[in-house]
Amino acid sequence: MNRFNLVFYYILSVFLLTKCSTPKIGSEPLKTKVPDTFQPNSNDTAKIHMVKWRTILIDSSLTTHIETALNNNFDLRSALQRVQILKAGLYHAKAIQMPDLSLNLASGVRKFGEYTMDGVGNYDTRFSPNLSSNQQIPNPLPDYYAGFQTSWEIDFWGKLKNKKKAAADRFMASQYGKDFIVTNLIKEVALAYFELVALDNESSMLQENIALQESALELVKAKKSVGMANELGVELMKTQLINSQVILAEVNQRIIETESQLNFICGAYPSRVKRSTSYFSEHVQHFMTIGVPSDLMRNRPDIRQSEHELKASNADLKSAQAAFFPSININSAMGLQSFNSALLLETPASLAYNLIGGLTAPIFNRRKLKAELMASKAEQNQAYNNYEKTVVNAFREVYNAVNKINNTQKMYELKKEEVEILKKSIVTATELFAVGRANYLEVITAQKNALQAQIELINCYRNYNYSFIELYISIGGGWQ
Repeated sequence: MNRFNLVFYYILSVFLLTKCSTPKIGSEPLKTKVPDTFQPNSNDTAKIHMVKWRTILIDSSLTTHIETALNNNFDLRSALQRVQILKAGLYHAKAIQMPDLSLNLASGVRKFGEYTMDGVGNYDTRFSPNLSSNQQIPNPLPDYYAGFQTSWEIDFWGKLKNKKKAAADRFMASQYGKDFIVTNLIKEVALAYFELVALDNESSMLQENIALQESALELVKAKKSVGMANELGVELMKTQLINSQVILAEVNQRIIETESQLNFICGAYPSRVKRSTSYFSEHVQHFMTIGVPSDLMRNRPDIRQSEHELKASNADLKSAQAAFFPSININSAMGLQSFNSALLLETPASLAYNLIGGLTAPIFNRRKLKAELMASKAEQNQAYNNYEKTVVNAFREVYNAVNKINNTQKMYELKKEEVEILKKSIVTATELFAVGRANYLEVITAQKNALQAQIELINCYRNYNYSFIELYISIGGGWQ
């Protein structure tokens, strides 16, 4: 009894020593707060009823390209594999809490030296009157074993439980990470598609202007032939025509590159991309319900991803702290064992078992555990910083997209009116030049201004479509 008490008090003292000297990990970081509204002095408190992207994007060719990208995109396929890898890690984390049970079939042989305790003692069994012939130990000594072995670490402090929780949160983070890739993929396809349609329209517009410039050049040449214009007018008109042809060639090259980029996003080789031929028509179902900033916490997959990564880092920190506490392990085995294979099944004589329970407390490797705890704390702070950064960035994207919609709509309406006026100015300048009431510089200026205004109008409408896509993605749409 005294010996038992001595062992008990020794174990208790080790436990108290470990418990009292466990490093402190500090307090949990505060939860990130977001403003009440996206716009100052705004009363918009509507809840977002998130609709699927097929409802927002009403261009049939665009939806076809998005569906192709969702099936074939390389980054998305890699993300799906990362999900499977973390899923396997979750299975492993679940298994470490359960006892490890294995079947063991083994055979071996051992030769004892004649001048050893085992060698002499085993030799003496041949002359013992208390042993039967089957119990006499041979030398060399065969050993046959068939049975089960198990080991189990009792998770008294929650170390394994927190490892499991960390694995589960990382698996969920990978799921939301995959969803975030889906939203960005939809955005990339839509932006590339609108860029391509805009370039088509710009190419058509340039061809129309080149035709007008060629007509103006022929008119200047005709007036020069009758002495009503000079060579300088011809040269300036021709220079303007060449410049427009250079811009057209550049636009055509951009069309090729954009088609190639869109095909790459869809996981395909470069080819002709099917697209709408009507540019100034509705490709996106317009909406302005943005809800409140707190909705982002539920809808944005990148925020949900960083949130689960933060939870995983918290679990890792708790697991690292629990590593300072004593670990309780139970090891056991049960089976049939004999040095004669013919007697292996002779039960209960060949039955063998063992049961060992142990308590292990870290003493000399605490510096290593402290280093791991410090690293876990730093990773938790890093995860919290990333979470806060993601939330603030989400708010910024929505704020910018809402204002961009309002401003690009105003710009588009004004630029549209400007283009109509400048188109008329080309006709007016050409007619006045034909009757000698305007010079060639006025014609060149009118054509140049009209061309520039039409290019800007195309860019305004493209940015207008961009802003709706960016708003839809920024409020958390696209992955449903």
